[in-house]
Amino acid sequence: MNHRQEGQSVPQVNFRTRNIDAWQDISTDEVFADKTVAVFSLPGAFTPTCSSSHVPRYNQLADVFKAHGVDDIVCLSVNDAFVMNEWQSQQQAWNIRFLPDGNGEFTEQMGMLVDKEDLGFGRRSWRYSMLVKNGVIEKLFVENEEPGDPYSVSDADTMLEYLAPEAPKPLDATVFTRKGCAFCSQAKKALDVAGIPYEELVLHEDFTDRSLRAVAGRATFPQVFISGEHIGGAEDLDRWLRGRQAA
Repeated sequence: MNHRQEGQSVPQVNFRTRNIDAWQDISTDEVFADKTVAVFSLPGAFTPTCSSSHVPRYNQLADVFKAHGVDDIVCLSVNDAFVMNEWQSQQQAWNIRFLPDGNGEFTEQMGMLVDKEDLGFGRRSWRYSMLVKNGVIEKLFVENEEPGDPYSVSDADTMLEYLAPEAPKPLDATVFTRKGCAFCSQAKKALDVAGIPYEELVLHEDFTDRSLRAVAGRATFPQVFISGEHIGGAEDLDRWLRGRQAA
């Protein structure tokens, strides 16, 4: 793949976007000039890896990126503005700027436009990410040329490792709760005070008792999981947080 390299400028194009009910052209300079921008480009909106991993993790880590000098995070795809806007809404990814490259102009000039006709996609973007400073590519992560849709170096964690290798990795927290549960409120407050963002899953809305027993081995509330570790209930969480502070 003969693509642009680190040290080169990004292509000069106009992105055709849709703002509420009006078309708006946004130039390359408006996106990149006098800014540090993390860009990740992917094969298509609503596709599995893009929706389950690529977008959510960049959205989750947006504050961490900004703390290390990134002004904007851009998601780029060879899709039209309507599709990109709907995808952003469905993902609730408001920390990311979604740019439609509907005609593939930016992607083609990057040297990343590839044939996906076997999937019925036509021509789409290869998966890659880059850190762009004032319109110049400082760092470029391009997935290996191999069959399928490789996803190993263009992810948010790889970019964060480049930006801040010594920075502690953000924690992933999920709290299984039920409505009216005082201990659940206690656990959520403790996470808030500790500055640990979390996802809340509510009984009978997001899961069933059986699901909770299957993953936690318990059916009491709350049940807290942090970065793959089952912490337990509110008191267990308090002990875990005290231990973390003492470490």
